[in-house]
Amino acid sequence: MVRDIAPRLVGRRLGRARLSHDNVLHGVSRRSLLAGLAGTTVLAMTRRAKNAVIVTDRRRLIIQPGMTGSMLVTERPTDDDLRYGVLRVALDDGRTFIYHDVRRLGTIRWADQAAWERFSAFLGPEPLDPAFTPEALGRALGGSRAAIKKVLMDQRHLAGVGNIYANEALFFAGIDPSKAARRLGPDDHRRLHQHLVRILRAAVDASGSTIRDYRTGTGEPGNFQLKLMVYDREGEPCRRCGTTLAGTHAIDARITVFCHRCQR
Repeated sequence: MVRDIAPRLVGRRLGRARLSHDNVLHGVSRRSLLAGLAGTTVLAMTRRAKNAVIVTDRRRLIIQPGMTGSMLVTERPTDDDLRYGVLRVALDDGRTFIYHDVRRLGTIRWADQAAWERFSAFLGPEPLDPAFTPEALGRALGGSRAAIKKVLMDQRHLAGVGNIYANEALFFAGIDPSKAARRLGPDDHRRLHQHLVRILRAAVDASGSTIRDYRTGTGEPGNFQLKLMVYDREGEPCRRCGTTLAGTHAIDARITVFCHRCQR
């Protein structure tokens, strides 16, 4: 989404902003957000973990789209954009920036420099950072007794890994998702690092995975769901060995799909 939107948003001056629901706000009031956005200029747009970070000449607008959110810049908002556009901001070129969230599972922050630094420091290392090595992965996992799949998705340990990609990386690495993170050794770290980085890069290149609501910054569905080996395939045969894939919500309350044979 950031790659799609940044060229259309950076350099633009923001006009009137409208917010349909307050329950997506975190640490900011409706009044402060709307007044703060109006008249600002977008200097940059980046990403940290699962957050889009819009840097203005006042503060940072931080949007975590959650499971059902998307962002776009459009000339003509559709009826769905008007209905589900939680945040709509007019731009000086006549277009509109929209944060669209059907189920309102995402969050919006309006952070000054100090608040941004505290927020960013809370998050773990970025898996696509060149400095992220198998050894760095091992340190990030630490001595946690929790299941490796749960730790992978904990943003304090590792930034930006969601449920789909945790399932896929553990499958390719041949690791039981319920295994305690502290029981993984250097070889496990090496395999998991290799596949985690590879899968995330491939998913970004494929514009993400659209299982239900996700859309890119241009409103199109992603394509990586066509390459999934285990996620959303519970009860189907493993594409590697033919074993029926199992599923459980016991690890972290999210669906975990795995192969008993390939992930012993």
